[in-house]
Amino acid sequence: MGTETTLNGNVTGAGQDTKSLARHLPTVARVLTGLLFFVFGLNGFLNFIPPPSEPIPEGAMAFSAALMKTGYMMSLIKGTEVLVGLLLLTNRFVPLALVLLAPVTVNIVAFHAFLAPSGMVMTFIVLALHLYLAWAYRAAYRSVLVARAVPGAK
Repeated sequence: MGTETTLNGNVTGAGQDTKSLARHLPTVARVLTGLLFFVFGLNGFLNFIPPPSEPIPEGAMAFSAALMKTGYMMSLIKGTEVLVGLLLLTNRFVPLALVLLAPVTVNIVAFHAFLAPSGMVMTFIVLALHLYLAWAYRAAYRSVLVARAVPGAK
């Protein structure tokens, strides 16, 4: 009987360790995503990460040049990345930050899928982190995803 009690105690303890690890996954994903976008957003302004040594595909170069020629688009994108990264790192307005980040993530995926396929590994990591965080914070989006919303309804 003493052995059964010990085994049950060990099994329960092992389950609690798994639960405690899973409890931290949204925080780890949020911090990783925040760091990623904060650093690469700042790089858009400060250029502290050296450019890749391999040549950039022609279509990707043309697209990037067009964004820069607008005079505002690249600053808007990188500013959004810095802001969202900061919000994620400080754990403030996370659902809003993820909504602001969604078009940026979609464009990162499209850019690498169609113009620069060499960066797809990092693209999948960004997409997976974003989708996981959206799922983790899904309760915050329930009121937005109502098919027939009534103005002023609670």
